Amino acid sequence: MNQLLVVDDHAIVRSGIRRLLGERTDIQVLEAASGEEAMQVVLDRPVSLIVLDLNLPGLGGLELLRRLVRAAPKTPILVFSQHAEAIYATKALEAGARGFVSKNAMPEEFLEAVDAVLAGTVAIEKSVQREMAVRDLAEDAYLKPLTERDIEILRLLAAGNSLSEIAAKLGIAYKTVANTLSRIKEKLGVGQTSDLIRIAIGRGLTDLV
Repeated sequence: MNQLLVVDDHAIVRSGIRRLLGERTDIQVLEAASGEEAMQVVLDRPVSLIVLDLNLPGLGGLELLRRLVRAAPKTPILVFSQHAEAIYATKALEAGARGFVSKNAMPEEFLEAVDAVLAGTVAIEKSVQREMAVRDLAEDAYLKPLTERDIEILRLLAAGNSLSEIAAKLGIAYKTVANTLSRIKEKLGVGQTSDLIRIAIGRGLTDLV
């Protein structure tokens, strides 16, 4: 029998998931109301699937997700989030989740995601998946004018490096870095270096989480 751990600080959510799965003879539902409780459960016993709300008090968010992945690397995690934006799904998958469903999803879609992740595949809510695809296309189109060197310099800039530090790391002249940044601003239609940093972080060119 599959052991499914529901991690959510709201008893009504945990109860709702238990009722949804109530007729399933192949699943036993376990509960944790906090990140600390969840960690203790996965350390004490094998779990087949973790359904995780990232918005927990105390230990929560992507840090909890990463800790659970390290503690139980063979246990897949399905994020069940109050957020339906694509950026949350992207960050969760990058941190090791195997699925993402928002709390706006229909019960049938949640159950399909549970079965899919238990079967070893990745499951993403359809509306979120569509937004992710549109977002990726938009970002690709926006950054398409940039060369690999442009992207490299932009990433180093957003990571907090000065122009002198970028030049030293890439083995090029300070003037080359400055000229390249001027061309990047022209290509992206912005006027300030701060705009470039905002764009780089927003496009995920550097991981500041």
